[in-house]
Amino acid sequence: MPIYTDQLKRLINIELQPNKIISIVPSQTELLFDLGLDNEVIGITKFCIHPNEWFKTKIRVGGTKNINIHKIIELQPNLIIANKEENTKEDIEELEQIAPIWISDINNLESALIMIKSIGEITSTTAKAEQIVLKIKESFDNLISINSQNKISCCYLIWQNPYMTIGVDTFINNMLKHCNLTNVFANKNRYPIITNEMLIAANPSLVMLSSEPFPFKEKHIAALQIILPKAKIVLVDGEMFSWYGSRLLQAPKYFTQLLQTIVS
Repeated sequence: MPIYTDQLKRLINIELQPNKIISIVPSQTELLFDLGLDNEVIGITKFCIHPNEWFKTKIRVGGTKNINIHKIIELQPNLIIANKEENTKEDIEELEQIAPIWISDINNLESALIMIKSIGEITSTTAKAEQIVLKIKESFDNLISINSQNKISCCYLIWQNPYMTIGVDTFINNMLKHCNLTNVFANKNRYPIITNEMLIAANPSLVMLSSEPFPFKEKHIAALQIILPKAKIVLVDGEMFSWYGSRLLQAPKYFTQLLQTIVS
């Protein structure tokens, strides 16, 4: 039985071609679909909304942080795909008793590409995975930042009441770097809570309101505009900044269009 190493440096024994796969990570579920594993994937979470056909037809095994362990036992998977940040340590420890579990740990584009290639290897879809990686690399190489001369200072908000943003060691922060945007809270760790006073002191030129996990809408812009009257405040597609699977194929085009809107 082949032995693989996941992104937590854990050694996992996995069958040559697992045919009963459960994914408990939405962005990696979408990747499994793009790798052509329709018959092999038997379970997903309620947050695995892409592709829509899987969301409608695949068995759901709870949420990313509220896994239905009994349902997974019933499905008898021979591979579970998880993520260090999106899934809880307690759930992962229980799932390890059921089936081999491969865990990703993503905080930048490089680690995302390694994950894609690794999942291709363990699911015997190496050629498709490498093709996806190549296309993503080409797209990001061709991403020419519109504001390349002067970096725009920005704040990316993921939650309201209280406001939460993203710090240095996050995948979203790395995506901002690829857009040549400077995160004003890059001196913070992970997902810090920030106050109105901290926002005013940071004085970002641009504020991005993500569509997830909190679904910011147009109505939320007005409240922030009072706090930061000179800032440009825009709604952004959170999936483009935080989904680290094959959704990355679409991200550079989205970033280019977004930057064009911002500087116009």
